[in-house]
Amino acid sequence: MTALATPPVTAVSPARRTGARGRARRILYWIATHAVAVALSLMFLGPLAFVALTALMTDEQALTGDLWPTSWNWGNFGEVFARSHMLTWIGNTFMYAGLATLFMLLSSIPVAYAMARFRFRGRKLAFFAVITMMMLPPQVVAVPVYLIWARFDLTGTLWPLILPMLLGDAFSIFLLRQFLITIPREYTEAARVDGCSDLRTLVSVILPMSRPAIAAVALFQFFYCWNDYYGPLLYAQISEENWTLSLGLASFRALHSVQWNLTMAATILVMAPVIIVFFFAQRVFIEGVTLTGVKG
Repeated sequence: MTALATPPVTAVSPARRTGARGRARRILYWIATHAVAVALSLMFLGPLAFVALTALMTDEQALTGDLWPTSWNWGNFGEVFARSHMLTWIGNTFMYAGLATLFMLLSSIPVAYAMARFRFRGRKLAFFAVITMMMLPPQVVAVPVYLIWARFDLTGTLWPLILPMLLGDAFSIFLLRQFLITIPREYTEAARVDGCSDLRTLVSVILPMSRPAIAAVALFQFFYCWNDYYGPLLYAQISEENWTLSLGLASFRALHSVQWNLTMAATILVMAPVIIVFFFAQRVFIEGVTLTGVKG
């Protein structure tokens, strides 16, 4: 009889075993190091995924316990536009957030520059007033301010929320001031030696160096206005053509409370622009927040 041939046993080299153990060790180390971050990411992304999946369900499935759509109903987003004034709300929100951010930058940057660079009597008192305004809730002065705008016949519009930005924003002034005092004075002194005025120094020297801080406060203001519900509810509630997305979404949810797929689709449409803006500006935003310290 002929003996059965046994296949040759391939020996694993010690170097390969060491490399595999090293890769496994690195993977375990990465998991142990980032376990908390991964868990927090899942906690934050879970509700967003639930909203997105529900927005693509049918009416019947949205009211069940199913978490995955049986059919992908992309037409829900078109249904939202057909059943609401979404385009008008988007336009009003962009106007409110865009003009308020622009006016805030035009008024807050010179004030922050003066507080950071100029030496004048009452400088510390002015900075204390800025800090005080940051701590003052807007509801405290809501009634007298509303009466003032009512005398100008501007209630029912968004202008009572936009025009005050021409007087500056306390939080933005504070952040910009904290960044500007970190810029060495040698730059401004060199500009003055070259014959630059204070305005020319601000425009040509300080602003290019302050792009991260300016971007940070601009994004803060834009996001605040985009998500603002209290202000439009107070001033624009009586005029539907001036509603923002926050007011419109609340009204849409009330009208379609049993159609959660349409409500979630409308929610996605409201969140999408903010997510896109932050995605493209996150680097400069994080840099600006990091550089705006608490130096006194």
